Amino acid sequence: MVTDRQGNIVGDSSKELMGRTADPHWSPPAGHVVFDATRVGSYYINPFSQPPPPNRDFSATIYRTVLLSALIASAVAILITLFVSHRIVQPVESLTSAARQMEKGDLTTRVNVTSSDEIGQLSHAFNAMADGLARQEQLRRNMVSDVAHELRTPLTNIRGYLEAAKDGLVQPDAALVDNLYEEAILLNRLVNDLQELAQAEAGQLRLERLPLKMEDVIRTTVEVLGPRAEACDISVVVRVPDDLPLVKADLHRVGQVLRNLLNNALDFTPQGGQVTVTAEPDGAWVSVLVQDTGPGISPDHLPYVFERFYRVDPSRTRSTGGAGLGLAIVKQLVEAHGGRVWAESTLGAGATFGFALPMASN
Repeated sequence: MVTDRQGNIVGDSSKELMGRTADPHWSPPAGHVVFDATRVGSYYINPFSQPPPPNRDFSATIYRTVLLSALIASAVAILITLFVSHRIVQPVESLTSAARQMEKGDLTTRVNVTSSDEIGQLSHAFNAMADGLARQEQLRRNMVSDVAHELRTPLTNIRGYLEAAKDGLVQPDAALVDNLYEEAILLNRLVNDLQELAQAEAGQLRLERLPLKMEDVIRTTVEVLGPRAEACDISVVVRVPDDLPLVKADLHRVGQVLRNLLNNALDFTPQGGQVTVTAEPDGAWVSVLVQDTGPGISPDHLPYVFERFYRVDPSRTRSTGGAGLGLAIVKQLVEAHGGRVWAESTLGAGATFGFALPMASN
């Protein structure tokens, strides 16, 4: 209720006390609120009771609640921090330990991948790197063994021929010279392959890249290897369109790539089989495919056929190739031209090796 200066009630929220006079000793009806005297404009709120004392227990409760909430929040934050830190630190420590083991030469160390987050992806990448290093180390060991075998065989033959001639067991005639010459050619070929591969990997190959017709390179290479194909009773089919675009490449190196692929196809094509050489435009590239009708390549071996010293057939007989350098040289030579190589195969249905070179206009 609101009164004027004379104590007359001029405002009442219940509309029941209007016109009455407020007495300081008068108790208002039940349900009415009495305010302390406070000036509002030209009116006064008449006091009829003293304000209640401050609730100190309520304030203390608020303080205790806030403090307890802060303590609980801090404890929860510490627990979450410890949990998250453990989840992060433990795999990082495992990675660090595995890296130290690898630094000591242990390439069998792997990390358990327990999540798919960034740490899990890093662990997966580490395992992939370790697998690659282990495979390269195994290839290096195989290389030492293969190269030693490839060198030992012609050197042993040359030594045997020379010792026989020295002891007078054979006459140093033309046949002996031809045998020695053939063994020397094998040695020279292996050394040249190793040197070319080292230069290609080091980016030191000198390429004389000029516009050239791919069909001329294909037909020339097929003619050179024609006698070998005929001797093995293998037919070679060439499928090249007349309007094949020019490529920008080194004539000698591209010829070497084709010879390596054709020799590889002839090595694994059985008697009476067929090797097909196809060339076709592919966007801004010219693709060349060499397909054979051999036994094919297992999916386990296919991803590694272009690696150094990798051999699908672990035997070291000359009938199944040399030390495994031919396809590695093919890859390096094609990539040196800015091209790409690939291999496709199905067991029992032959294999297809392809490479693509950029057109001369690009």
